[in-house]
Amino acid sequence: MSQLSHIDTDGKAKMVDVAAKAIQKRTAKATGHIRLSEQTRLLIKENNMKKGDVLTIAEIAGIQGAKRTSDLIPLCHPLQITKVAVKATLDEEGVQVHCETRCIGQTGIEMEALTGVNIALLTIYDMCKAVDKSMEIHSVKLLSKTKEDLE
Repeated sequence: MSQLSHIDTDGKAKMVDVAAKAIQKRTAKATGHIRLSEQTRLLIKENNMKKGDVLTIAEIAGIQGAKRTSDLIPLCHPLQITKVAVKATLDEEGVQVHCETRCIGQTGIEMEALTGVNIALLTIYDMCKAVDKSMEIHSVKLLSKTKEDLE
């Protein structure tokens, strides 16, 4: 098993020094889902939730969350984010959230994509909790991450 990069020789947590790494274009995509009752799905579909437009507010919250990842996760580097796109889609069981993030930098942007998904899902939970006690967030995962050299 390889050595964890966030642990020093004394076993203490440390932020990884990425100064020697090449600056690259990096992209990550993540997804997650929240199960909702039929009544809650109908309220969202008809835009009748008391707190407002659930899907749009969740998308905006996901963007904000992705941008704040290094403030939330102690060993994450602040990144030069060039894109955050969050899409929340109502389906037959609840809402599916997808997040794509991009940056120019020396380290990946997958934590930002995962944070964007989670914050969007938590926003949906918050907006619907008064009418749905059975909600369940699940299947949050990284779909892909890529890096390519700059020209």
